[in-house]
Amino acid sequence: MADWRKDTTGLIDDGNGRMTRAMTDMLLAQSDKSTQRFYSMSAQIKLERKQYYEMLEKTQKGNLEITEWIKWFLHCLINALKSTDTALAGVLFKADFWGKHAKTLINERQKKLLNKILDGFEGKLTSSKWAKMAKCSKDTAIRDINDLMEKGILQKEPAGGRSTNYELQ
Repeated sequence: MADWRKDTTGLIDDGNGRMTRAMTDMLLAQSDKSTQRFYSMSAQIKLERKQYYEMLEKTQKGNLEITEWIKWFLHCLINALKSTDTALAGVLFKADFWGKHAKTLINERQKKLLNKILDGFEGKLTSSKWAKMAKCSKDTAIRDINDLMEKGILQKEPAGGRSTNYELQ
């Protein structure tokens, strides 16, 4: 009977699967001939674990034809690379933003909330949400937001509606 447990990627698997994913990442790192690598097949397989297990089962229980497995593997690798492109674009955007505003006077609450926005804040940013996330009064939140609008960092979203929403300029 196989030894089933959770590995570091969150996949439930026997030791052979963990070893295979670790070796895959190692071999890809060696083939890049780079000291830095910004993608991970293990992380991508975790995201695509349902298809991973389906492909494993299909390959193991079939006639051992591995063409479909290789196609899936390459598709997964492409997804890992695309995911990294998206993540790096976010990091570069954030670095550019803070470089652009390096000399702008911004208080700690504003920095905290701007970082949340830059890290991918989900939903609409309102003064009430600002107050809740910054743990301040709604009046303080409005002052913070108005200050950032005067500095050209935030703007009101054009849609409007019941609540005023804000976004980066």
